[in-house]
Amino acid sequence: MTALKLDQFLPYRLSIASNAVSDAVATAYRTLFGLRIPEWRLVAVLAEGGAMSQQALCGRTRMDKVTVSRAAIALVDRGLVERASNPEDQRSHLLTLSKQGWALYEQIAPQAIELERCIFAGFSQEERDQLGAMLERLEAAAGALDRA
Repeated sequence: MTALKLDQFLPYRLSIASNAVSDAVATAYRTLFGLRIPEWRLVAVLAEGGAMSQQALCGRTRMDKVTVSRAAIALVDRGLVERASNPEDQRSHLLTLSKQGWALYEQIAPQAIELERCIFAGFSQEERDQLGAMLERLEAAAGALDRA
């Protein structure tokens, strides 16, 4: 039997790299805007996709129901997100960015782009493109395992 070596186990290394990037981003968003990562993800997804149910947000962000629910509650309480009845499903609500939410997004988006630039400053465009393509393949492969 082959021994498992975490420093060579790619799923572990991906998790560690993801956590390191998330921690750097989380510190910036918390310091600058008072947002946790799940809250920022909801703001960004709502800005890009428009009104969505919490279930749809779970699918788009790959976060669990509890995390999405807590983030949504925090954003509604801050006046950044508004809830409205879902005309297609009376059991759920649609979440949309409020005027304040849009204003915050317009402040955060340039900061997010700058953080990405700093994190990937040591990578060529070709390397970033390759990484993007590999991440798409990894997500597809993991999705296929979920369905199997």
